[in-house]
Amino acid sequence: MRKGMSHSARSAMFAPLGQVGRAEAVAARLVDAITLGLLADQEQLPSEADLAAQFGVSTVTVREALVALRQQGLVETRRGRSGGSFVRAPAHPPPDAWRARLAEVSLSDLRDVGDHYLAIAGAAAKLAAERSSPEDVARLRLATDDLRTAHGIDFTRAERQFHLEVAAAAQSPRLTHEEVHLQSELGGLLWLPLGSATHACEEHAAITAAISEADGELARKLTEEHLLGALDRLADVHLGLLTP
Repeated sequence: MRKGMSHSARSAMFAPLGQVGRAEAVAARLVDAITLGLLADQEQLPSEADLAAQFGVSTVTVREALVALRQQGLVETRRGRSGGSFVRAPAHPPPDAWRARLAEVSLSDLRDVGDHYLAIAGAAAKLAAERSSPEDVARLRLATDDLRTAHGIDFTRAERQFHLEVAAAAQSPRLTHEEVHLQSELGGLLWLPLGSATHACEEHAAITAAISEADGELARKLTEEHLLGALDRLADVHLGLLTP
């Protein structure tokens, strides 16, 4: 997996939260940054004061969030002159953890969030085709290449990174933040490796080509079809979990 991501994609994870004083929201944002690969294993987190300033919350809230992450084994705190909070990225999460999460989501909620995601991702792809730079397109191609040999959590991470890069290429902070929010709600489930990695690569390559050629309507259409396919596969698995 590649290490570099666009500044827009990474900074979206550390944008101020809409509601102040929510340790759970800070923890969720950091968990997503870790699982997405925006924060690398063993990377040192900013200080509590810096995190509080970036998220727009109090240092007490950040401290509570870091306690939750330590309990989950995603962060460790080291003492001493070179101490601080460091990321512990999970290489192999429990294989069936996603099943319990998916079973808790109703099919109607799944479709509702999916509809929202379609609207955001489609709009982002269209704007990316109109506004992206050559560097943005190069990142999309790298994100597509990540899928070719990805398995398990790496497949999910590569899918999520690709769509985050599309949103960043749209040059719209609000759309990028919305992509982050929706990925927090659904991304870990929507991009499970339920389909063919080869087919996913082909779809990503087609979306990237449409963006590169400044064909906004085609980029939107291909992105929506890609998302609808993922939603359909996830809905089938959801129904299977509910069947005795």
